[in-house]
Amino acid sequence: MSYLQLPVIDLSAADRGPQSRALLHAQLHSAAHDVGFFQLTGHGVGGAETAALTGAMRAFFALPEADRLAVSHLNSPHFRGYTRTGDERTGGSRDWRDQLDIGAERPARIPGPGEPGYWWLEGPNQWPAALPALRTAALGWIDRLSGVAHKLLHELLAAIGAPPDFYDEIFADRPHLHLKLVRYPGSAGDGSEQGVGAHKDYGFLTLLHQDEIGGLQVQRGDGLFHEVPPIPGAFVVNLGELLEVATNGYLLATNHRVVSPAGATERYSVPFFYNPRLDARIAPVPFPHVADAPGVTADPANPLFAEYGRNELKGWLRAHPQVAARHHQDLLVPA
Repeated sequence: MSYLQLPVIDLSAADRGPQSRALLHAQLHSAAHDVGFFQLTGHGVGGAETAALTGAMRAFFALPEADRLAVSHLNSPHFRGYTRTGDERTGGSRDWRDQLDIGAERPARIPGPGEPGYWWLEGPNQWPAALPALRTAALGWIDRLSGVAHKLLHELLAAIGAPPDFYDEIFADRPHLHLKLVRYPGSAGDGSEQGVGAHKDYGFLTLLHQDEIGGLQVQRGDGLFHEVPPIPGAFVVNLGELLEVATNGYLLATNHRVVSPAGATERYSVPFFYNPRLDARIAPVPFPHVADAPGVTADPANPLFAEYGRNELKGWLRAHPQVAARHHQDLLVPA
């Protein structure tokens, strides 16, 4: 089997008649069941839209450090804002990247007595005063990619024989949409190659725009991590843990990581996470291949929850220990 490239899938085939759509479904079924990752073309997002976002992103990282730290994630109990290089953790180890976390723009939702702590994950973003174009570009990207992800999820469910609209209700009101603007500044200089450590995403779908530098690696069927060569204009798509839960392991959430670029070479990427509302409980999806499902991957260090917000909060508390310690000591007490 060749691991030189992920499956490449053209979403526009969904609109080109029954034969093209049937082929699309066969490709989606195979990619989601066998790999958990693919490259998506034909999504309709144009070069001008992408350039507007990436230009604003590069402008943000070119700001003086004081301007970036003015929107530090340490100010936000909602885990929004700028994280300095080395302050995020994956697998307990330092990630050598800095980033700006942006979500759907909503008022703060502070949990009341007895309410789940995951409501802290809703709240306002922090925007750099020196760069008003960033807000427009980022929120526009969230809206645009939400539409792509909605269509893709429908086609993916149809591809495995499930009702395409099965999860529409949990996405209809206040879906948890999240965007990261990420810079990998090059080698850490201490011998570590961890740009971001091996992990699985904890929601439904991730759509990643990566630049031409490369460095993303996906764990394939041989157990090894293989490079994902960038394809201009394509999104790298991966399935999150909740789709694995929803299908009892028939669809794969797959480990992936980023290796830091060599020397002082910078790499930029923009992952977008398409997820349901925080209090959604993920019902098992009915589909004809359920008897072939192997069960959800067991990992005692990473328990999976059917209630989406618990899955999401678990990840944020682990990845951002400084924010957790400053704002959420009560959530760190073992249950």
